[in-house]
Amino acid sequence: MTITLKPSMPETIFTQSTLPQQKTYNNNNNTLIFPSVLTPNNNNDLKHIIRDQKPWLESVLHKTGAILFRGFSSVDSASEFNEVVEAFGYDELPYVGGAAPRTNVVGRVFTSNESPPDQKIPFHHEMAQVPKFPFKVFFFCEVEPKVGGETPIVLSHVIYDKMKQKHPGFVDRLEQHGLIYTRVLGEDDDPSSPIGRGWVSTFLTKDKAVAEERAAKLGMKLEWTDDGVKMIMGPIPAIKVDETRGRKTWFNSMVAAYTGWEDARNDPAKAVTFGDGTPLPADVIYDCLKLLEEESVAIPWQKGDVLLLDNLAVLHARRPFEPPRRVLASLCQ
Repeated sequence: MTITLKPSMPETIFTQSTLPQQKTYNNNNNTLIFPSVLTPNNNNDLKHIIRDQKPWLESVLHKTGAILFRGFSSVDSASEFNEVVEAFGYDELPYVGGAAPRTNVVGRVFTSNESPPDQKIPFHHEMAQVPKFPFKVFFFCEVEPKVGGETPIVLSHVIYDKMKQKHPGFVDRLEQHGLIYTRVLGEDDDPSSPIGRGWVSTFLTKDKAVAEERAAKLGMKLEWTDDGVKMIMGPIPAIKVDETRGRKTWFNSMVAAYTGWEDARNDPAKAVTFGDGTPLPADVIYDCLKLLEEESVAIPWQKGDVLLLDNLAVLHARRPFEPPRRVLASLCQ
């Protein structure tokens, strides 16, 4: 089933498709379908369409928080995906301070989290644990999964509103104190861990003094050990004001850290605390996780899909999968 766009929109270029996984929100007589799914009518060259229709596409992204481009045969490889990213004209954000092991593929395109396929990656905003985070996140499906492997997404302001209603005291403490994130890193990357990025690739240097300098610019404290380093970030806000939309957003990696930052070096129960150092209540964390799952949209990947997220508005995750699966990513300011 497809719905033709309104006359004020470029209906000759796109069709706005509907998928069974999408969610519909009604607020003050405004209907929001999340995410927006755009398929081509005639022109299949997505990079050229983006250059011609960027203001309109940005208005769609501002309204919905996420756009899935599907069915564009011009996007079939990592290099073509790189051209799509560059067509938007956003500045690239170097991946400094992030936790996921990643490899550069071409241009400004990287692999997404390279952790084992049987592991789930919990909901998070990209790099929410550091002050400098991407405003836009692109994903591209180069090889669709055999089974599973969806990238669930959820509107952050919906989670804030529901958590504020269910756990007002907890949210008040988050807004007052923020969060502290703690992660222990080895020197080299550990691809068996979803947070296995070593300190060398995290800070793009083998020099400890340079790493400390770069960490300090991100507001991080480093405590060196015999075989690695403890990285402490925060207190950092867990709730942000999305000024362009006039609402608060659940901008943090709290659930991801508490339920997923686990490997040979890290205990997830110690990975995140309130900004005053006190522990987080487990029951509230898992209630938040339940809300995230309930409100999320998980559209199965198809080869050639390009997903654009407004990182301030949308959290994302990854479900386990059976290989093959290759989803690439690009981070932009």
